[in-house]
Amino acid sequence: MKQSKKTKVVLYILLTAAAIYFLAPFIYMFFSSFKTEAEAIAYPPKLFPSKWNWGNYKNAWQTQPFGTYTLNSLIVTILTTVGQILSCSLVAYGFARFEFKGKNVLFMILLSTMMIPWDVTMIPQYMEFNLFGWINTLKPLIVPAWFGSAYYIFLMRQFLMGIPKDYEEAARIDGANAFQIYWRIYMPILKPTLILVGVLNMLTVWNDYLGPLIFLQDRSKYTLALGLASFKGIHDSRIIPMLCITVVMIIPPIIIFIIAQKYIVEGTSGSIK
Repeated sequence: MKQSKKTKVVLYILLTAAAIYFLAPFIYMFFSSFKTEAEAIAYPPKLFPSKWNWGNYKNAWQTQPFGTYTLNSLIVTILTTVGQILSCSLVAYGFARFEFKGKNVLFMILLSTMMIPWDVTMIPQYMEFNLFGWINTLKPLIVPAWFGSAYYIFLMRQFLMGIPKDYEEAARIDGANAFQIYWRIYMPILKPTLILVGVLNMLTVWNDYLGPLIFLQDRSKYTLALGLASFKGIHDSRIIPMLCITVVMIIPPIIIFIIAQKYIVEGTSGSIK
């Protein structure tokens, strides 16, 4: 049903008001990061600083090796995202396109692992990684991602189930084997879902605090989330440095989400062009 112009105007006003309501804390945090300590705690609060202190970010960044923390976070985020995309798509392709004995049982077992909280497997994982000698390295944060995630496998498998088998049959007639069909036919079709999985994984890993806290001990191995937490512990009485580093930390996820939002919608709707 076509909406009237008046209805659209009202709808946009309501959506704009809701967006401002949810964005207000982030907007206030951004402008407060340029204030002085006295202005940040002043009451009643003011949105804009009386003087823009651009050096706040430089001073906060130099207090700790945040460059090292950012590099570690980038390494973990990129490698885990690549691992999740490759492993999950391959497993999902097997469940969606191959028939073998016990497939449904294995898939149900896979889905049942989603009900096990990470807190339950945390200690066994620590003991296992300690046996491998991986504690205080980035490996415990990276290697598990290369063995897939039940949720991402389920997401890709459901997408592949909606793709007609005509593509696969045509490729087999042309002499393509199973791996070539997966890589050359289904991977391009899976692009929206792959981007969705990549964005979800990047947001999760970038903001992960508990994993690095458990497996990392040396400060040179800290990720940005863990470095920010330790930074807050040291500068608990200083607001401006914490605001500056927090703003820096949330910028990459926002940029990634804005760029990939079109593909996120396509990935969730399961559309095929």
